[in-house]
Amino acid sequence: MSQKPDDSGLIKSHPDWMQSFIDSPEKQQKLYRRTLWIVVISQIFGGAGLAAGITVGALLAQDMLGTDSFAGVPVALFTLGSAGAALIIGRLSQRFGRRSGLATGFLTGGVGAIGVIIAALTNNIFLLFASFLIYGFGTATNLQARYAGTDLANAKQRGKAISIAMVSTTFGAFAGPNLVGVMGKFAVSVGVPALAGPFILAAVAYIIAGLVLLVLLRPDPLAVANAIADSNSDRNLFEENAKTLESNKRGIILGATVMVITQIVMVAIMTMTPIHMRHHGHDLSDIGMVIGFHVAAMYLPSLVTGVLVDKFGRLVMTIAAGATLMAAGFVAAFAPGDSLIVLIVALVLLGLGWNFGLISGTALIVDSTQPSNRAKTQGKVDVLVALAGVSGGGLSGIVVAQTSYAILSLVGGFLSLLLIPVVIWSRKKE
Repeated sequence: MSQKPDDSGLIKSHPDWMQSFIDSPEKQQKLYRRTLWIVVISQIFGGAGLAAGITVGALLAQDMLGTDSFAGVPVALFTLGSAGAALIIGRLSQRFGRRSGLATGFLTGGVGAIGVIIAALTNNIFLLFASFLIYGFGTATNLQARYAGTDLANAKQRGKAISIAMVSTTFGAFAGPNLVGVMGKFAVSVGVPALAGPFILAAVAYIIAGLVLLVLLRPDPLAVANAIADSNSDRNLFEENAKTLESNKRGIILGATVMVITQIVMVAIMTMTPIHMRHHGHDLSDIGMVIGFHVAAMYLPSLVTGVLVDKFGRLVMTIAAGATLMAAGFVAAFAPGDSLIVLIVALVLLGLGWNFGLISGTALIVDSTQPSNRAKTQGKVDVLVALAGVSGGGLSGIVVAQTSYAILSLVGGFLSLLLIPVVIWSRKKE
């Protein structure tokens, strides 16, 4: 065991293997790169699991309930489940490491997907809603995994680290919606309702993602980051004065606000797009294609976004998020219902605006936290983001039932403009 003095002057011990990471920046960077690769693998599968709920969740509820008014409930429920899951995963990660927290989340999400399949088989609406809550663990984990790559990243690597974790989700998330038709046919062939087919894929994908993290994410990056922070000889780096604490608090508020607004707008419009398309005669393949492009736009631009966030700053990309989401809302509002191309453009802009907001907001949160409180704070912020999704998903069906899809899209576009005064507020406080 190697020993270092702690803040009180007492001797704090670290295992020799941990001390080797503390003493070697080269080993830290090697572990940073290895962690990113493991996160990439898990996120490919996690993305496939995520896609099922947002593609056919509303349609499954519509069929089982026989009404559009509650079609947004499944998205609201698995988003609500993800809110509670974010808090649990954040606390598990802070106490036991990223490996325990993220693996638990994905495996639980897989159980939820299995529950959705059983609910569809038995036509049990109560089991369906309960299962969507549990399925939300996978959604929360998919988002929380983006933080794992930042634990050992320096300030100039954080945007890129977040983006690598997110862009890897694209492969599974884009494939998932485009396999809706195939999985529907497979489901029917084994006696399962067609709309439950994508949840078969989700169950398998989430469970594999959880096992990848459980087996491979060793040593745990957050545990190493905490040990490095604890053993740093310059304790002033971690004893912030009042001004720095206030700056960090503002950074957390700003990052959370950015992600909350982008989440509300994105979820509200995305949730009702399949219903809107179905009313205009589009089949499952068309719906899967539009949502596939949307999900790809949510994640695929991440590598470029991460570079832009690191190069031009978090605030510039926040303004870009607001402008892009506004454009998405306006295009969706005025798109002819039978025009597949224009709907694809609208949903691509919607995904891109969300991408800008999530990466810039996440970078602000990482910038404003230390390893000793990072995972817990990230979990709390993701609770707010998930609750924002609950609001967007739950209210979207009611708004469309009472008005129209166009009105919902316009409201989302105007709401996204709130990001601009938020940025102005943050600059005035500096």
